[in-house]
Amino acid sequence: MAQQGASVRSPIDRRQPQRSDQRRTAILEALDEHLMQTGFDALNIAEVARQAGVGRSAFYFYFENKAAAVAALLEPMHDALLAANNILADTTAPPRARIHDTLDAVLRTAEDHRYLFQAMLEARGVSAAVRDMWDQARESFVPTVAAVIAAERASGRAPDGADAHVLASLLMEFNDRLVERLIIGGPLTRRQLLEGAEAMWMGTIYGVVR
Repeated sequence: MAQQGASVRSPIDRRQPQRSDQRRTAILEALDEHLMQTGFDALNIAEVARQAGVGRSAFYFYFENKAAAVAALLEPMHDALLAANNILADTTAPPRARIHDTLDAVLRTAEDHRYLFQAMLEARGVSAAVRDMWDQARESFVPTVAAVIAAERASGRAPDGADAHVLASLLMEFNDRLVERLIIGGPLTRRQLLEGAEAMWMGTIYGVVR
C-alpha cells in the first residue's frame, strides 16, 4: 500500500546500517533460512549467528532480540504492500476493480511471505517493539486510503459519511485481520475471504456491496 509508507526497519534496529553492511545482510539471510526450517519459536540465535559467520554479540549489535530481527526481514513485503496501495490510489480505474486488485495483491503478498507473516504474528506476541513497528507500518498506509475516500466523495462517486481518516484506519485494521485469517487458516476459503473483503470495502467507501 503510495509514498507515505514508512520504512519498517528503523523502529526496531539497534542502529541504522548502510546497505553495504555485509554482516547485517549475512545475519538476515541466515535468519530467513532458519525461519523457513524451524519457525519463530524454535529459532536459535546462536545457530543463526554461526551460520552468518558472526558471534552472538554481532547479532545483538544490530537487533535487540530475535523478534526485532524477524521484523527487519519484512522490508520486501512492505514494498509489495506499497505497490498494492498504489493500485487503490489509481482513481482512473473503476472502483470495484481497484478494490479487488488491491485486496488480491495484499493476499498474494501474504501467501508469498507466509512463513514471515506467521513469524511476525508470533513475534508481536512477545515484543512490544515489534507490535509498535507493525502498528506504525499499518498506519503508514492510512493517509493514502483516506485521500482516496476523500477524492471519491469529491467526485460524487462515493457518498459523504464518517471521517475519511477514521474509515481508512479501520479498513487497515480489517486488512490486518484478513491477512491473519488467511495465514492461520479458518472455515473460509481464499476466494470467500477476498469476496467478503471486497464487499466490506465497497460498502464502507461507496455504500454498495454488489
